[in-house]
Amino acid sequence: MGCFFSSRRPENRAGFHFARFRGVLLFLCLSAVSPALFSGDLPALPDANRSANRGDYLTVKIAVMGPGDELYLWWGHIGLVVEDALSAESRFYDWGVFSFENKNFFLNFAFGRLLYSCAVSTVEYNINRNVRTNRDVTVYTLDLPPEKKLEIFRFAENNVLPENRDYWYHHFKDNCATRIRDIIDMATSGAFRARYGDAPGRLSLRGHVRRHTWSSPFWDWILNFWMGRGIDEPITVWDEMFLPSEIAERISGFRYTDSSGAERILVSSVEVLNTSRGRPPVIETPKASWPGGLALGIVLAAVAVLLAAGTKKKTLEKPFAKLLGIYQTLAGLFFGAAGFVLFFMMFFTNHDYTWRNGNVVFVNPLLLAAVPLGLILAFTKSEKKRRVCGLLLKILWTYVFLGGLFVMALNRVPGLYQRNQTTFALVLPLAFALSCIPGLFPRRASC
Repeated sequence: MGCFFSSRRPENRAGFHFARFRGVLLFLCLSAVSPALFSGDLPALPDANRSANRGDYLTVKIAVMGPGDELYLWWGHIGLVVEDALSAESRFYDWGVFSFENKNFFLNFAFGRLLYSCAVSTVEYNINRNVRTNRDVTVYTLDLPPEKKLEIFRFAENNVLPENRDYWYHHFKDNCATRIRDIIDMATSGAFRARYGDAPGRLSLRGHVRRHTWSSPFWDWILNFWMGRGIDEPITVWDEMFLPSEIAERISGFRYTDSSGAERILVSSVEVLNTSRGRPPVIETPKASWPGGLALGIVLAAVAVLLAAGTKKKTLEKPFAKLLGIYQTLAGLFFGAAGFVLFFMMFFTNHDYTWRNGNVVFVNPLLLAAVPLGLILAFTKSEKKRRVCGLLLKILWTYVFLGGLFVMALNRVPGLYQRNQTTFALVLPLAFALSCIPGLFPRRASC
């Protein structure tokens, strides 16, 4: 989930092209006035692609931005900066560009076909935009040999060409951060991957995702629910660098040997251009969320029991039976909808981080059946329909509870472990209470 999400439209480059047009026009005018420019009497400017010393004029930097407001910006962003002293240009290369206006964007997104692009724009625009939106902005200047700076510049320029700029985005394996990580490895002639490619990571992918979602209980729970056991497997430090902040941490203090045999410190200077205010911090390790989920699950179960108990009082039977039916409708709607999305992503999309997800065994589209059954239970005047709906709801919630226990047992099997304790904690107490509730009814109010 890397730059699990950065979004903006490619920058309008009209201003940039106009600046180049002016430079070309001035050069042609001077050439017409002074043929000495072509005779060798005056030194010519080094050519951008052919000069052996072209890299001497370049400065390469990595710009790391902290979390933003939108969900897809919670994991931060990163870009490549190349400053060219020869042309007095500073260019920001961004591999996290997408547009909601792309053809069939939402349909492709639903099926996991995320078409992203590399775009180039001005550094000033990008920095100011992130400062205005109250995001951390830190720039790391890299100490690289001239030939490596030129190689990176050419690589980035090639990536923004129309035939090369688009790629299929993956939240963990191929995103704006992993593209920068690979460029750093290229700049150090493979030393970066050699150091971190096999080094054990400190957290799983799920752990890193939850470091950024802990402050929003709903999104923390739902994303945790949708993600399968594949993201609970051990990963390397190299894999952890799907996050911009992890790249920033790893390049700081990193040493490598250049082609001449000289040892260099990769980052020569660090500039903190902006510090966000009032944002929840990104924690080092994710907090355990199952205690909060269990507390909420117990509260939801207690509400169901209280509503059922109210149906035993003759004067309150009808209103409480109606409330209990509506309550089960709402529970079925929420968990059924969440289960439907999971079922769809598991079996019909390219969202591979949702595959192999045990949660689908007990929280799936079948729970949507609680919606009509609960409404009939709440509003029907037919005792027979009430009994039938009560029985079917009892069977449904019993299935959810037993299915959850089954998946909990599967977690003990090697190779099948999934960190879904928060799902168990929220769902199972409620499912257990609702599976028992119909037996509390008087016979005329239930099965």
